Amino acid sequence: MKIGFLGLGIMGSRMAANLVEHGHTVTVWNRSKGPEAALAGRGAEAVTSPAEAVKDADCAVAMLTGPEAVDDVLFGQDGAAQELEGKLFVNMSTVSPAYSRGLAKRLKEQGVRFMDAPVSGSKKPAEDGTLVILAGGDAGDVSFMQPAFDAMGGKTVHCGEAGTGSMMKMSVNLLLGVMMHGLSEMLHFGEKGGLSRQQLLDVVLGGPLSNMLYQLKRDMYLSDTYPAQFPLMHMDKDLGFVLETAFDTGADIPASTTVRFQYERALKEGFGEEDFAAVIKALGK
Repeated sequence: MKIGFLGLGIMGSRMAANLVEHGHTVTVWNRSKGPEAALAGRGAEAVTSPAEAVKDADCAVAMLTGPEAVDDVLFGQDGAAQELEGKLFVNMSTVSPAYSRGLAKRLKEQGVRFMDAPVSGSKKPAEDGTLVILAGGDAGDVSFMQPAFDAMGGKTVHCGEAGTGSMMKMSVNLLLGVMMHGLSEMLHFGEKGGLSRQQLLDVVLGGPLSNMLYQLKRDMYLSDTYPAQFPLMHMDKDLGFVLETAFDTGADIPASTTVRFQYERALKEGFGEEDFAAVIKALGK
């Protein structure tokens, strides 16, 4: 496939690299300069504008920080939308379901097909090509994208019409945020009662409560250093989308509401660029 790939951050750079490794023709663009050079060295073509990245592509894929970045890349100066008529735009960025539905409508008016396909997984699964891709859109478009999805992920779930991929992503990140805060609170509680962090993690990871998420964060907690696999500021942003969506749908999510407060607190204390496990730093303050 000929793919225009927009956004080369922690996730996007690794996803684009896997597309190149699987033989796809990939043209890349990134807002800040630097990441595209490494991909160019691996066989991608680097260009200077979103429009140029998608001009000769079969489809465009975006992996950006949020709605504002997506709007700018599509509709700003040298935006991709001007070159997408008759093509498919796949937004793999994390945004709200309402935004996805609105974007689908706006692009349809310009003759552009749309799919929201955010991912479940962070830096390591992105490197390994084992992300779970959560697709919302036409079934034919999902089939069309499957070779690309297979390069980036280990599983593709077609969630339904446009917007449902984003709804699934919000649901997953709700659980992710609550689980990470739950482990952090358990460690804080146990340490206040005289137990060591090592003891507490040994018990959690040695029994039925163990899971891949907690295993990935083990060394972070033991060293009390949190190099970003998924930055805390992004979890805070996503939980904001969760609360907006809950308001729209009438969902009752009391635990998530409380947990979002703790991520906001950690963000205000300067931990936003650390991994979201650093939410533990906001406890007991």
